[in-house]
Amino acid sequence: MDVELANSRSAKRFTQRYAESVSQPKAQFFRKMGLDIIMARREGISFYDAQGKRYINCHCNGGVFNLGHRNPEIIAALTEALEKYDIGNHHLISAPKALLAEKLTDSMRVPGQKKDEEIRRVLFGSSGGEAIDLAIKIARGYTRRRDVVSLVGGYHGHTGLAVKAGDAKFLDPFNIDREGFVQIAFEDVSQLEAALARKPAAIILETIPATLGMPIISPGYMKKVRALCDAHGVVMILDEVQTGLGRTGKMWAYQHYDVSPDMVVTGKGLSGGIYPISATCFRQKFESVFEKDPFIHISTFGGAEVGCYAALRMLEIVNDREFLASVTKLSDFFSRECRALQNEFAALKEVRQLGLFMGLVFEDAASCLVFLKALISNGVFAVYAANDKRVLQFLPPLVTSEAEAAEIMRIVRQSLRDLGSIKNRLMKLVVSFMIG
Repeated sequence: MDVELANSRSAKRFTQRYAESVSQPKAQFFRKMGLDIIMARREGISFYDAQGKRYINCHCNGGVFNLGHRNPEIIAALTEALEKYDIGNHHLISAPKALLAEKLTDSMRVPGQKKDEEIRRVLFGSSGGEAIDLAIKIARGYTRRRDVVSLVGGYHGHTGLAVKAGDAKFLDPFNIDREGFVQIAFEDVSQLEAALARKPAAIILETIPATLGMPIISPGYMKKVRALCDAHGVVMILDEVQTGLGRTGKMWAYQHYDVSPDMVVTGKGLSGGIYPISATCFRQKFESVFEKDPFIHISTFGGAEVGCYAALRMLEIVNDREFLASVTKLSDFFSRECRALQNEFAALKEVRQLGLFMGLVFEDAASCLVFLKALISNGVFAVYAANDKRVLQFLPPLVTSEAEAAEIMRIVRQSLRDLGSIKNRLMKLVVSFMIG
């Protein structure tokens, strides 16, 4: 099977084959945006295109590549597992699943947490959407209620129930209704109080809503959510698919808030960038849903045993105190540099940040898009937030070195200069047109 991308000719050939066999609309979009990049060689914090151009990955596919591309420790763990394991059999007890579940739940404790508040059970899936689906199913099964509350502009996946907690643009083309799902505005306390007073089954939030533009939820609001859930018997589900696993300098972003959710969903980075795996983690009491029939939910590939070993090594790496301290040190560097740029460049209006989960807010969507194209052209890959196109999602790998961080910020600075230069040229063209 020849998939070698040795030159621009072979890249064009595979782009055409992608259009003919995978998605013509996507291929057209990438061409239109000038983003028809095919990943070829990849290592560390970077990947290369067919012509050998290097891109530093500062999107990380939402956290999939937290530990960089083809992390040698993850590959070694997976290689070792392949010598004695395969995906396993969900009809039987699994030692790798048990080990991974223990490590996951041990990492989820918060100071002062009561025993009955601890998250001690895990069911595995293959994708974040699958794990969100299960969280909603458990919440509905346990409470015997139907409604689920989510944020306007939030995102939780494209599968059956997860998609209903997101935007209408992902529902309407498939003729899917939103029955049983209610949306409220970000940090609108009155809407939150009204929605939870109606006693829904659950409220689901990304600890930091990435697709919404990465606004940082205030501690007061997060505590309000927890208090209202307790008052009305509502299940509090936190989606940490992107924010978890060390991204914010703590193992889980909710640990910055001194709250204890009922359920936590994780994925993306759990794979170590090598083998897909996700997890729905919940308090022991919710296990009552499965007491009558423990097989009412199964996932053939969920928690594949070879994948468990990759995830176990990933957890060992990121749940190390020194590693998390290095993430915090790196985030402090990016914070200083980005805020200096904010003072220097008028187009950069705001820096939203918790650890290495960052959003760069521009004065308008056009400025963000022009900056993004300059950034990619200069060798740093990122994307904008789909529901607030003023915001660039900026997620450097957690394993970025000091030298690499400095290189990233040199490119960001140059791209901001390029943005100013492009806008000046456009202004001159407008003035010339008006005079002429």
